[in-house]
Amino acid sequence: MSSRTDYSSKERLMMTAIDLISKKGYKSVTTMEIATTAGLSEKTLFRQFGTKQNLLESAFDQYYYSEEMTRIFNEKLVWDLHTDLLLISRTYHEIMNRNRKLFLIGFKEEEHLPGLRDRTIKHPRQLLEIITEYFRIMYDKGKLVQTNFEHQAFSFMALNYGVFINNLDEDARFPSLSLDSIITESVWTFTRALTP
Repeated sequence: MSSRTDYSSKERLMMTAIDLISKKGYKSVTTMEIATTAGLSEKTLFRQFGTKQNLLESAFDQYYYSEEMTRIFNEKLVWDLHTDLLLISRTYHEIMNRNRKLFLIGFKEEEHLPGLRDRTIKHPRQLLEIITEYFRIMYDKGKLVQTNFEHQAFSFMALNYGVFINNLDEDARFPSLSLDSIITESVWTFTRALTP
């Protein structure tokens, strides 16, 4: 990981807030603590974000997965179902694991922070739209069976989300099942079921 000086003050504040809030909880962390830990003044935090909640919401917008997943769909698909679903699954898990602390904050704090739930749910909703559209295009290309595209997209997302939740804690509920083998098998199953 890069040193602190490689990040802008905004990035340092967001990353510090994520780290501290994931450990202590939103209410226990002060703006002064975030700023000091980031090596900045509280005045800089207020100038950049206005409030602690705005800071956290900005972190969700910056680091959650919808932007990166959108880029995958716009730039890296090869329109082969098996190859594309492997890429989507692996990228999803890479992003979710990298942003594990942010996910935990959303999971723990959404009922205490108005607006956070809307911010956290927008990413899976966007991903559902993107995968649904991908399935629709694959059908139009003759590479996917007639199906309910949105239901299939949701099923694919739910499977990946469930695998992520299983591996969220250090003590995975099914430790004998590796992430890569689950991705490989589930993508094979989806490919086999959806290929004409």
